[in-house]
Amino acid sequence: MRLLIAAVGRIKAGPLADLQSEYMKRLGGSIAIKEVEERRTSSASERKTREGELLLAALPEDASVVALDERGKALSSAAFAERLQRWQTDGIKTLAFVIGGAEGLAQPVVQRAGLVLSLGAMTWPHLLARILLLEQLYRAHQILNGHPYHRD
Repeated sequence: MRLLIAAVGRIKAGPLADLQSEYMKRLGGSIAIKEVEERRTSSASERKTREGELLLAALPEDASVVALDERGKALSSAAFAERLQRWQTDGIKTLAFVIGGAEGLAQPVVQRAGLVLSLGAMTWPHLLARILLLEQLYRAHQILNGHPYHRD
């Protein structure tokens, strides 16, 4: 199963880029990141709408989509690993995670998702949410492979 993260914003050189590279390396070639960015000056609601359009355009048509949103379903790391295993067993070819910008995700993006997932009740900056997701994907991989990286 191929993993894709479609995210608003570009990570510039620095600690977040280093963390992203580290987790991408740990996950091997099974994951890709598509960054989208709206550069036109507009109102917050127009920006959110346009970012949503860009995110949807970045998704393969056949992708199963998971939208990250603080109002989504919270899963433990073990439950997230089990869900990933189920998607793989179900024959999902591409699983795409979508992360919005500072204004969040436009409604059409949320509607496209089969699951709306929360990284917790706290609000995270969208660039940091990407790193948190990468870490949880790596952790899930380790759980599924019986590696002691995850401790209950």
